[in-house]
Amino acid sequence: MLGIPLGLLYANAGEWFIHRYVLHGLGKKKTSFWSFHWGEHHRAARKHDFLDPDYERSVFGNHAQGKEALAVVGLMLAHAPLLPVAPLFTATVWYSALNYLYTHKKAHLDPEWAKQHLKHHYDHHMGLDQDKNWCVTHAWFDHLLGTRVDYAYDERGRAQKPGVAEPTKPVAMPLQAAAVRNDQPANDQKKTAA
Repeated sequence: MLGIPLGLLYANAGEWFIHRYVLHGLGKKKTSFWSFHWGEHHRAARKHDFLDPDYERSVFGNHAQGKEALAVVGLMLAHAPLLPVAPLFTATVWYSALNYLYTHKKAHLDPEWAKQHLKHHYDHHMGLDQDKNWCVTHAWFDHLLGTRVDYAYDERGRAQKPGVAEPTKPVAMPLQAAAVRNDQPANDQKKTAA
C-alpha cells in the first residue's frame, strides 16, 4: 500500500522537475524538441487569457498537445518494467500521468474551472513570473520547494505583485454603520443629519 502515496509524491515531483528543467529549461531553446511548450502552449495561453484553443483538436498531431501526450506516454512506458516489482507504485504513476493529461486539458479549455481548482497552474501562465508554480495537478512540490506564488488579479485580469492588495472602490456606508464607526449612537447621528 505504500506504493500509492509514494507514486503520488514521485509523480508530483516529476511534474515539477520536468516542467522546470525540461519544458522551460530546454523548451526555451527554439531548436529543441521541447520548444512546443514555451513557443506554442505558453504563447496561446497568454494570448487567450489562459484558454489554449489547440486543446480543442485531436491529440494526434504534430502540435503542442500531441507532443505533450507523446512524452507522457513515453514516460509511462519507461516505468512499465517496474510493474512486476512495484505494481501499486507503477499503477499510481500511470494514473498520475493520465490524470495530468486530463487535468491540464480541462484547465486550458475551461479557464474559470482552472481559476477555482488549479489556481497554482493559472498563476503559472497568467502571473507575473511564468517561471514559478511548476506543478499542474497539485501544488505540493511548489509549496515544498518554495516556488508557489499566489497572485491576485485586478478587475481586468492582470496579475498584481504578491502581497499588493487589489485597489478597492469606496463603498457608501449605511447611516447606522457610520454612527457606530464615529462612536456615536445611531439616534444622535440621525439628529445631527436632520
